[in-house]
Amino acid sequence: MSKLNNNLKSIYKFSGHIAAFFLILVAVFILIGIASRIFGFYIRGLAEYSGYCMAASSFFALSFTFVEGGHIRITLFLEKISGLKRKYLETWCLVIASFFSGYLAFYFVKMLIISYKFQERSEGADEILIWIPQTSVAIGSSIFFICIFHKFILTILNKSNG
Repeated sequence: MSKLNNNLKSIYKFSGHIAAFFLILVAVFILIGIASRIFGFYIRGLAEYSGYCMAASSFFALSFTFVEGGHIRITLFLEKISGLKRKYLETWCLVIASFFSGYLAFYFVKMLIISYKFQERSEGADEILIWIPQTSVAIGSSIFFICIFHKFILTILNKSNG
């Protein structure tokens, strides 16, 4: 269990690095867009690409942020409760979060498969195959589901994630 725990933590950390990379790409695309306007040339799809990178960054950052304690949590309520009641409340919250994040991941993967099957294209100027940017959202949301479910299992086993 310890090896699995360490491997999952590595995946969450790597996911955070991927999110940072996509944020850098957002900045690069925006700067290229600004420079292109200044110098009078046009590059198709820069706004769409920066949007795709922002979505990828957001979803890859979810698991890393959750593990680091950066998400808004119910700690205001949990601080006032101790003992067995606290464990029950935290477990209940993780069950609900696991359900919704699993639902989200399932439907993002389903959307990716449908887009790939029908070879859907974006409506922007670039007309990119939409499954390409959807892949990062599906992977990021799936890692987030694994992260929350991992925390749920650790909570049940009375182990910390840190």
